[in-house]
Amino acid sequence: MWRRTSAIVVPTVIAVGILAYMLWRVWDDLLMTLSHIEPIYLAIATGICILAWVLRGWRYQVILRGMAIRTSLSFSTACIFLSQTANLIIPARLGDLVRIFILKHERLATYSQGISSLVVERVFDVVTVAILGVVALPFVVGTPEWYLPLILLPIAGGAAFALFLWVMGDRTSENRILGIIFRMFSEIREASLHPRAILLLGVSSVGIWIVDILVCAIVVLMFGEQIPFAVVVLAVVVGNLVKAVPITPGGVGTYEFALAVTFELVGTAPATATVIAVVDHLIKNGVTLFGGVGALYFFGDWSVALMRRSFKEGISEEELREP
Repeated sequence: MWRRTSAIVVPTVIAVGILAYMLWRVWDDLLMTLSHIEPIYLAIATGICILAWVLRGWRYQVILRGMAIRTSLSFSTACIFLSQTANLIIPARLGDLVRIFILKHERLATYSQGISSLVVERVFDVVTVAILGVVALPFVVGTPEWYLPLILLPIAGGAAFALFLWVMGDRTSENRILGIIFRMFSEIREASLHPRAILLLGVSSVGIWIVDILVCAIVVLMFGEQIPFAVVVLAVVVGNLVKAVPITPGGVGTYEFALAVTFELVGTAPATATVIAVVDHLIKNGVTLFGGVGALYFFGDWSVALMRRSFKEGISEEELREP
């Protein structure tokens, strides 16, 4: 019991601590900055953010279709909403298991197919974000030395993973653990490593992240700032690459810190940089929570039990071996 409790409490304390420090250091200027909010921009940013979620649902539908799993757009979008809402509460991205459990509960996919679909989504997300960072980096002067390795590492890792899948995807094994792993390799390759899948998933991933960046750009305008678009791109890229490391639930605190640091590089006042980062993430997490509540109604009461299970139990080896 204590282990489960500490797994939630410790990351949450870290997230709150980071945000508290960021707000404390600029508190005197923070209220003045907030007084310049233009509400119309808030509505526009929220609408754009909702569009990003619909695009995510469509991309996930394409991924599942590549594994011969047919779903509606509303179903695939609700899956993502619910799992990402769980990730705001459950540490170490264990909320992703909710999506796997839903697919199994509805008899649409095996556990290994559910995991494979998540891997495909995550790889395209991380690699796409990193590529956008490479494009933006030359236009931003004075970036820290650690930005470049942070951006290049996911691209190199994604390329290495694709090559590994291409070589290992068809192998079988007498060992039951290796057999499960090789089966997932084959499923991942089937869903993503052919020309049509690469085109559809690549283009949709770029679209998703450009829309996500536009949300932040609208927040910048909401506070009357003139931050170059390349800087906004780089800030969102670095924020999401840092957020990919599950230090805090939903990357709360670490995401805001990365954005604020990047904005301050180009001379944005610390208070303004902080409030832009915080409001940007609040909008995105707010839409996530709203969509997650809607997904609970969409799926029904049993989805709550699956959320609990994702934190308490996980998936056993025997379940992964199920056909």
